[in-house]
Amino acid sequence: MSDSAIDLDDVQGVILHGYRVKLVRHFVLTITDAGATGRLIAALVRGDHGLPAITTARRIAPKPALFMNICFSASGLAALGISAQQLASFDAAFRRGATDPASAATVGDVGPSAPQHWIGGLHDGARVHILLSLWATDSHAALEDASARLRAAFTNGVTELYVQDGAEFPDRTVHFGYRHGIAQPTIIGVPRKRDAPDAQPPVPAGEFLLGHRNAGGGTYRVLPDELSSNSSYAVFRILEQDVAGFEAMLARFSAQTGIDIEMLAAKLLGRWRNGNPLTLTPTAQGAPLPDAQLNSFEFVGSDPATNDTLGLKCPIGAHIRRNNPRDAAVIGTDSTHHRLMRRSMPYGPQYDPDHPDTHARGLIGFFINASIRNQFEFLSSEWNRRDDFVKSATGPEGAAAGNAVYNISGEDFLAGVNDPASSAFTLPGKGPKGSANRTLDGFSRLVTTRGGVYCFFPSIKGLLYLAQLTAAAGAVPYQR
Repeated sequence: MSDSAIDLDDVQGVILHGYRVKLVRHFVLTITDAGATGRLIAALVRGDHGLPAITTARRIAPKPALFMNICFSASGLAALGISAQQLASFDAAFRRGATDPASAATVGDVGPSAPQHWIGGLHDGARVHILLSLWATDSHAALEDASARLRAAFTNGVTELYVQDGAEFPDRTVHFGYRHGIAQPTIIGVPRKRDAPDAQPPVPAGEFLLGHRNAGGGTYRVLPDELSSNSSYAVFRILEQDVAGFEAMLARFSAQTGIDIEMLAAKLLGRWRNGNPLTLTPTAQGAPLPDAQLNSFEFVGSDPATNDTLGLKCPIGAHIRRNNPRDAAVIGTDSTHHRLMRRSMPYGPQYDPDHPDTHARGLIGFFINASIRNQFEFLSSEWNRRDDFVKSATGPEGAAAGNAVYNISGEDFLAGVNDPASSAFTLPGKGPKGSANRTLDGFSRLVTTRGGVYCFFPSIKGLLYLAQLTAAAGAVPYQR
């Protein structure tokens, strides 16, 4: 299958497109009757019985009021009749699941973030079978009406374990105040809504869809064949954010260093809170750049005037640089081989510093990829948690100005496991072997995992295949 031959009507929409909606509701379900669940899946694919239909990647105009997609855990696929032999062909990380100790250790779900502390029954991976996500363009009434119809249909086949809502903020920011959803990969063969300059090379479709050629020149496939084309994996995360702790940390470091709070916030993320990248606007936030320019930059490049190999503009340890090093020299091939598609939205009320509260708030959504191990887990463990993933590199001025390997410390300030005794963030300066660097340290973890699921998004044809499976005689729950 070539990169251009993507059957958009066979792909679940959330994999290839952000819906740009205001509201979301994620249902966590356990299967109680496989036969009834199969009938439910078929009804959702076709939109029967007044139910909302599964959204495909074919864009609809005018924009609909609702979008819906469905995915399954390894335990959920087994409950529908996928055999242990067939499951053995799936991504190894997916088979382990998010609650497995090896998975948790790899991505930093330890301490307060460990699975035993997760909410909504998500700590029990064997019971988490289905995630059904319902997005509403802007109508609470439409979301509630569709939810009521879905819940009526759940009665015979599945039980609702948990539900988590999210709501977009008016300024498209998250709780820490940063604008989000900016840097998404351009996928070869996917029609773009608009042409926007992007300095990064397009990513082969196989990095996000099974059965298509990936960046390594191969294809990811599974058994049975009916699930092996146009399907994808995702990691669902509920990430609680300590907004008060973040603002207090910025104030403390600003007082220590004399650096403006907003500049510090930009250095930690790699972008100003309005979305402007430090690489393009290194000295002041300025007015928001046009959307077409927000992602049009590299960190190294061929022009000495814009080269930022040392991280003097955008620190090498900044969140966006760890999660997408672009053209910088790092371990693990290059960034094209480890890209993620993000579909997230804030949950909980916006924080008001004048009226502090203890409400839970954070970010909820999917990290989509065709290989959980090579994309989500690699990025989480190698680039977010290590400070030696950067290869030796000097800028246009040579070694006297510094080397990239000396200009990073600690773990990612958002995704890392940060303990005050060991946390560190380097603000690079110009000088040999990091001699002019400044280090921020002694800060706590700002993001705590409250839930997670390793998921499989079947294609539309794959969903219809699952729909006709029944609980085979003698079938047993999936065992990792």
